Amino acid sequence: MTILVTGATGIIGSQIVHRLAEQRATVRALVRDKSKYKGPASVEPIQGNMSDVASTREALKGVDTLFLLNAVSADEMTQALLTLDLAREAGIKRFVYFSVLNSALFDDVPHFAGKNLAERVIDTQGFPATVLRPAYFMQNDLMFKDALKAGVYSQPIGNVGLAMVDARDIADAAAAELLRRERAPHLLPRTTIELVGPDTLTGIDIAAIWSSVLGRDVNYGGDDLAAFEEQAAKMMPGWQARDLRTMLRAFHRYGMVPGQDARATLEGLIGHPLRSYRAFAEETVANW
Repeated sequence: MTILVTGATGIIGSQIVHRLAEQRATVRALVRDKSKYKGPASVEPIQGNMSDVASTREALKGVDTLFLLNAVSADEMTQALLTLDLAREAGIKRFVYFSVLNSALFDDVPHFAGKNLAERVIDTQGFPATVLRPAYFMQNDLMFKDALKAGVYSQPIGNVGLAMVDARDIADAAAAELLRRERAPHLLPRTTIELVGPDTLTGIDIAAIWSSVLGRDVNYGGDDLAAFEEQAAKMMPGWQARDLRTMLRAFHRYGMVPGQDARATLEGLIGHPLRSYRAFAEETVANW
């Protein structure tokens, strides 16, 4: 039995590969350049690109379980739909799809809408899959180191609240679910799991945590989305900066609030308490 992990060199995929290798699973890692692969020696790197049908088809040969993660890109939706279709062609019966929390609710956010469409294809085509729906990653805030040191939490996430989740808990859950499907004696039914943290936090809440951890005032920078987009466009393509602005606009309206039993379900799957934002901040500062 073989598991193919796409997105295998990213923040989430690389951790999943290591966890599966530790469990002695047979794993392939889809990578853009095999010569740069630095994962576990027991994992087979497969060079390919989900925008390239030939290399994706080759990577899927002999695979029993697929972990499908599409990074945010201009052709993310095309990559997801092509890969699902090629996986069906290859006869793969076990799937874990990496979606996002609120994919249906955030219908005007491009990378959310693309994931929602992929979920709909999974359902209409009858793929026996687990759909993972992660909230905002705590580790995304590592990019704000300089601003935090200057006394500002600058991500304009709003005042409804996000159930931010640690990337390590995400990887724990994904690996556990891949192994559950891979090792089951029969196909498991379609299911959805929300990947969330233990607390639902606003921008003001997060600034207060950093103030406590750093031992000095950290203020919330406010909710000016136009200023955010202008600054982001200096560091990334304009389409991506606009995509993120629409996401933050949705955060202001809806937040990212988990379902009633989401936290208990997730802790049951990963077998340990969820990591908190405060613990993440304390660990981050200790490593500065």
